[in-house]
Amino acid sequence: MIKKKKYKLLLLGLLFDGIGMLSLLMPGIGEFTDLIWAPVAGWLMTKMYKGNPGKIAGLIAFIEEIVPGLDIIPSFTLMWLYTYIFKGNNSVTIEEN
Repeated sequence: MIKKKKYKLLLLGLLFDGIGMLSLLMPGIGEFTDLIWAPVAGWLMTKMYKGNPGKIAGLIAFIEEIVPGLDIIPSFTLMWLYTYIFKGNNSVTIEEN
């Protein structure tokens, strides 16, 4: 069950990274969509990853989305890699509703 939720986080992260990169396909207006997506991405990151790591990742995701040209960085995927590969955390931190 934990493994399933772990990979659910990965799939959600890939989806959110893809949404963030969509603005690159719309030159001129894509930067304005980042004004909406940046706070949403930051909030989502804090909901997906709890505690200080989630707060820091949320801030990084916000900055990455709000600064033009940084949309190419897959912050959600990088956070998943940090949490489950580099740090070796096997617990799941997604909020269940």
